[in-house]
Amino acid sequence: MKLNEKVAAHSLAIMAGAYYIVCASLIYIAPDLYKSIAISWAHGADLSQIWRGSPPEIGTMLWGLVTFTVSAWITGYIFAFIYNHLLKNK
Repeated sequence: MKLNEKVAAHSLAIMAGAYYIVCASLIYIAPDLYKSIAISWAHGADLSQIWRGSPPEIGTMLWGLVTFTVSAWITGYIFAFIYNHLLKNK
């Protein structure tokens, strides 16, 4: 089954944006939980040297949302393109 590149890209961008918003919200709502998750995803690395004492400014968070979502869109498009190419050569 061939994938529509734009649909795949839009789908991944929407999911990535939603995850980013949930993650960014945790910074403000439950900072200790956020820190615990970040440490576990960094394989238990000591993040104390780089950990901020306060949440980032809202402008920084919005810029992160935009760049993360755009990166996800590009990734989704490239994934579908490669998938279709490999499917064709099967």
